[in-house]
Amino acid sequence: MSISHQRRADIIDALRRGTVPQYGLDALAVGLRPFEAAFDEDLAKVARGRGQFKAIRGEYGSGKTFIVRWLRERAQRIGFACSEVQISETETPLHRLETVYRRLIERLTTADSPAGAFRNVIDAWFFALEEDVIAQGGVDPNDITALMQATDALMEKRLGEVVRSAPAFALTLRAYRRALLAGHEDIADGLLAWMAGQPNIAAAIKRCANIKGDIDHFGALSFLQGVLTILKDSGHPGLLLVLDEVETLQRMRGDVRDKSLNALRQLMDEIDSGRFPGLYLVVTGTPPFFDGPMGVQRLPPLAQRLAVDFATDARFDNPRAVQIRLRGFDVDALCEVGRKVRDLYAAGRADGRAGERITQVVDDAYIAALAQAVTGALGGKVGIAPRVFLKKLVGEVLDRVDQFADFDPRRHYALTVSDQELTAVERAGRSAARADDIELDL
Repeated sequence: MSISHQRRADIIDALRRGTVPQYGLDALAVGLRPFEAAFDEDLAKVARGRGQFKAIRGEYGSGKTFIVRWLRERAQRIGFACSEVQISETETPLHRLETVYRRLIERLTTADSPAGAFRNVIDAWFFALEEDVIAQGGVDPNDITALMQATDALMEKRLGEVVRSAPAFALTLRAYRRALLAGHEDIADGLLAWMAGQPNIAAAIKRCANIKGDIDHFGALSFLQGVLTILKDSGHPGLLLVLDEVETLQRMRGDVRDKSLNALRQLMDEIDSGRFPGLYLVVTGTPPFFDGPMGVQRLPPLAQRLAVDFATDARFDNPRAVQIRLRGFDVDALCEVGRKVRDLYAAGRADGRAGERITQVVDDAYIAALAQAVTGALGGKVGIAPRVFLKKLVGEVLDRVDQFADFDPRRHYALTVSDQELTAVERAGRSAARADDIELDL
């Protein structure tokens, strides 16, 4: 695939830091082909006005973050808006849907706005409404008052049910537009922040729209309906919303966990009922969250909705099912992604001879040897090796081959993996290198 120099540099920089790149993941994708058709079918259904739900299960290192960002790229290529929200006990508890809504808006992106897309979407929508009013021919474009009134009327008509269930949504939009036209940017900014779910908005700003308080749990659902309507009306066929790391619910207090599980069930039921046309909700979690006593199984109605038989050979998994599993990496897959990264790195060298040297020195055999070494240093657990492997490959091998003409990784580099550079899961999985590391079960 063709990839720009900037996108290539962003990918390499992210791998050097040990993180999943934000974009360009098609260049690194390994083992995702079985899911392509099913995800594209889901996106097409959402674009036609349906709501869809998908749960992705996988152990740490199996590629959950990778696949949702890969899916985000596919969605944005066909015009979707996207938002990725990490669930956490303190920052974003799932049972507080008003907080989830706030994070959704904060992280809203489109193909044109890689960050903070909410205001651009709102402004584009008002522009589209004005164009539609003018095209109808009943209003003089130079009559600002008449144009505003006609646009407000069309706005309420387009929002439909949202105006009845959440009148504050339309009130705030109308006041936001008046503030902009009057040049009161501070008021407009405050009103938009309130619409985005931000707390602590000044009472004086709220009075401009005749609103009080903050958006609550139930208001957040109605506001989400409104956002979906605006997205559709401004040319975005849908919204991909990813709730990442929902397994953190297992570590929460019992009553909070139960309320969070019920919130997830409520979201699924609302999608099934047709309340959220244009929403593709994707959640990710570990197998213990879906199968264990501290997760989904605590709420039978939710467990029933997510139930999928994984006893069959994984080769015959149904990618159209409500829940899909990632099988993680084996050594062959680790080597394949290593070769992709090496080739991507080499292709980015301005000097073709430098790129050729990289592929010769860091050949397929060396990549396989490094993959085996990293896996061995992590207790033989291939599933947790990709992050460390790619970080070492880029930062300690490819960068040195690129910068030092006489550097040969086979002679000048010996792999070291310290506890300080590992996550808690990676540290737990690494092999005991010293006798003192071995804990005897007495």
